[in-house]
Amino acid sequence: MDIPITKKSKSKKKIDLTPYFFISPWIIGFLLFTLGPLIFSLIISFFNWPIIGNAEFVGFKNYTTMFTKDPQFWTSFGITIKFAFLFVPLNIISALILAILLNQNVKGSGVFKTIFYLPSVISGVALAMIWSWVFSGEYGILNYFLSLFHIEGPNWLLDSKWAIVSMVLASLWGQGTMMLIFLTGLKNIPAELYEAAEVDGANAFHKFFKITLPMLSPTILFNIITSIINAFQQLTLALLLTGGGPAGATYFFAMYVYDNAFKYFKMGYSAANAWFMFIIILLLTLIVFKTSSKWVYYEGESTVNKKVKKKKKLFQK
Repeated sequence: MDIPITKKSKSKKKIDLTPYFFISPWIIGFLLFTLGPLIFSLIISFFNWPIIGNAEFVGFKNYTTMFTKDPQFWTSFGITIKFAFLFVPLNIISALILAILLNQNVKGSGVFKTIFYLPSVISGVALAMIWSWVFSGEYGILNYFLSLFHIEGPNWLLDSKWAIVSMVLASLWGQGTMMLIFLTGLKNIPAELYEAAEVDGANAFHKFFKITLPMLSPTILFNIITSIINAFQQLTLALLLTGGGPAGATYFFAMYVYDNAFKYFKMGYSAANAWFMFIIILLLTLIVFKTSSKWVYYEGESTVNKKVKKKKKLFQK
């Protein structure tokens, strides 16, 4: 007896494009304004392109010139490293201190939040004008304040020893966003942890280092990475306050890239500079992420799970 063979009709699965429609503005913006320029800058880094004129393919000549024949490259990179070494820890510490102070249950805390956040929404040009008055050696308010204690203040922006310090202090002013991020993290710490610590006799010092810092460690990780990125991208304040001076003391790497592109019209060489900075920031970010497993605590992750992960890695080796 023959068994009838029934052909199964292949039902075509309809793809719902509605979610892609809603995220299409972001996708278009990412392709046009982020990924596209990123790929284009990588391509032109292998060309000698004076903007006005034809581009000439030179291969890795821009990179070899940058590393071996341009002393200004290493000078500006060293100044940026020095700035980042001072700026990143001071930015984290000051933002955390402000967040802890604003986390206290006192009247008028909302007013102080607004005051501390205002510099973050003011344009960099306005901030540069304000700090140029503050750091002025003749009529600056900072030197006037020091004179009240019979201290003769330096000419902050014209002294090569103090110019980098002035840039760090001016950059710390706009940390309202980081302060609010820390404040949000502090408010998410359960009050039961502090109550249990007080029952066990813990003082404020123990509560801060045993509860506050471990619970804030993911937030600290995020702020460290953003601070590193901001430190290497510092341009506006240096361009308006000192112009890279005095004697090149504040000639940051971002200004070096800017001058090569729009002052000397070496767009290909500038793109190679920018890609070097991108790789350095990427490597520093990877190092921070790699070390984060030793000091970042995520809620719900126990020490037992960490030990199991370490044993698995050892067995895999």
